Amino acid sequence: MARRRFQDPTPKREGKWWFLLVWQDEFKEGRTQRRRKRIKLAPASMPVREVNKIAAEMLRPLNQGLVTIGSATKFQDFITEVYKPIVMPLMAASTQDRYAGVLKNYLTPAFGELCLREITALSVQRYFSGMASSPLEHESKDKIRDVLSSACGAAVQYGFLIKNPVEGIKLPPPKKGKKSKPYVTPDQFEVFVARIREPYASMVYVAVYTGLRVSELVGLRWRNVHADSITIAERYCRGDWGAPKSESSSATVPVNACVIDRIMGLKSLEVRVKAGRAVRRHRVVKSDGPDDLVFQSLRTGAPMRDNNILVRHIKPAARELNIGWVNWRVLRTSFATWLKLAGADVKDAQALMRHSRASTTLDIYQQFVPESQRKVVTKLSRLRSSAAAD
Repeated sequence: MARRRFQDPTPKREGKWWFLLVWQDEFKEGRTQRRRKRIKLAPASMPVREVNKIAAEMLRPLNQGLVTIGSATKFQDFITEVYKPIVMPLMAASTQDRYAGVLKNYLTPAFGELCLREITALSVQRYFSGMASSPLEHESKDKIRDVLSSACGAAVQYGFLIKNPVEGIKLPPPKKGKKSKPYVTPDQFEVFVARIREPYASMVYVAVYTGLRVSELVGLRWRNVHADSITIAERYCRGDWGAPKSESSSATVPVNACVIDRIMGLKSLEVRVKAGRAVRRHRVVKSDGPDDLVFQSLRTGAPMRDNNILVRHIKPAARELNIGWVNWRVLRTSFATWLKLAGADVKDAQALMRHSRASTTLDIYQQFVPESQRKVVTKLSRLRSSAAAD
């Protein structure tokens, strides 16, 4: 159905209000229908001249083509028919799960019945301003904004909207100050990894000494393990194979000899697993061909699921040591922080972490270390003493 070329209805005063009748397109049962809509403009006490100005401003987007026919699509229908089948399959499997949860629990209940054209910057800002008293963490609110911006950005890309209404939207200020991300100290790690059984202990060991993401760790093949380095060439996450996260992530990084020794030791390792009343023996590495996985499922040799390892092995071991906040991300943060403790140059740390920008390594992964700060303060006092002596 073509857009009407021009609308110029006259505002009418009824009772205590001025009203305007305009034609708008709506989607109903999969078809576009043009319906007349009655819009409340202003109180009846307002002069006609001012009312006409308000009417002209309201009609301007319609008459200038700034409101597309597709904008009549309901947000929920757009998500179901366009965003989920076209946009989300291009994301990593774990990202799809997070986005689907945000859409189901937050955005669809709030915006699902609205047409896309009704999701304006004002309505979006009102929604996020209303979160000021929400118990959600600031990071969760930020993720909700990201998902809504992604959906509206797709609507712009495919011609449903002219502009993304989420651009420039502000979140309520965080209730807590910026917190340092947790990391495992070298002393904690030795005790922690000893409480995890193989082959999961070796996975954790390799993760914390190389900084590999868990998807890269699960997707590691024997051809990628060299005498003194590891090549990161692909990733696996919950059924989804693909290239590493970014162009910088695909790289060959040097690793300590102890890491290579630990990996190679898996080839001769057997573990005992209870099966009812019986105990079965499983070879940790069933096949070590170039294309075979380094870390294989004990029963089938298939790729492992990161969440199962986290819940069944990493979390319980961490809780025993009263460090229950340990997860795969914490291991990567620990590697970055250990590099700082070892005095690594910023660019070297960036290369080992495989970040495209050094600021990501410094601002997000490397954490403040009290011992390191004390050493700096001590050095400053020594400089002062030397200057006084001179």
